[in-house]
Amino acid sequence: MKKLFIGILFFGALGVKAQYGSMNEILTILEERKGINQHLENVNIDNKKFVFIKDSDDHIERDFIIIKGNNATYVEVFDDKATGESSSNVFTGDIIRKKNIVSLRADMLENKKVPLPVTKTLLLTKQKDILYLIDINTKDRWIDEASYSNSKK
Repeated sequence: MKKLFIGILFFGALGVKAQYGSMNEILTILEERKGINQHLENVNIDNKKFVFIKDSDDHIERDFIIIKGNNATYVEVFDDKATGESSSNVFTGDIIRKKNIVSLRADMLENKKVPLPVTKTLLLTKQKDILYLIDINTKDRWIDEASYSNSKK
């Protein structure tokens, strides 16, 4: 009887430990998706290019953020599905980074000052060794082009 009780207790403890391990992995993945509890202050984003692609009914929008030091270039490319024509806007401005938050303010459109600058507040996150910028307002995910290219190889 004692052996049976000890056996049940032992295998029950192993099952709880296995469940804890599974739960811990799930929570870690969820935290990575939300971008919380990540300490990416030491990650260098200088000379990085982040890409966002949105497919709508009538057009495809491709946006790029190119970071060089404290300067940034924000490029919008629109591909019209009906005509096949492309148009683009190239904004330049600056960024400010505080821990995992990156603020972009692009106030020049093709070297001309615009009255209402393009602003974005982005959260730097990392999932499976790929860097992302998540727009805090729209939840759009910008992927690091170099990380994505290396992961596909």
